[in-house]
Amino acid sequence: LPHVAPGEITRLEPLSERLTDTVSTALFKAAQLEVVRLVLPRGHTMREHRVQCEITLQCMEGALDLTVDGRIQRMQAGDLVYLAAGQPHALAAVQDTSLLLTICLLPAA
Repeated sequence: LPHVAPGEITRLEPLSERLTDTVSTALFKAAQLEVVRLVLPRGHTMREHRVQCEITLQCMEGALDLTVDGRIQRMQAGDLVYLAAGQPHALAAVQDTSLLLTICLLPAA
């Protein structure tokens, strides 16, 4: 997939009615950082998994249940969460949802 070029402006407004027709897209990947627009249709889940690096998830629109360390939290538009490297988590979209996923590709010190 093509990525955003350095210096190129990308619009990250809510997808609104286009959300159900949009797929997740890697926006860019650099040596230390990757940013992905993650689209989760209502009812879609990502079972518990771990990412080797630190990440953030920012809910841009919709709502999802985030399970971290066995605790379920509802994320809605405007919410941001930081997850430590290796922290187990799961996602369950309760509405059509788009997220901005930021992955720090450097191992935690």
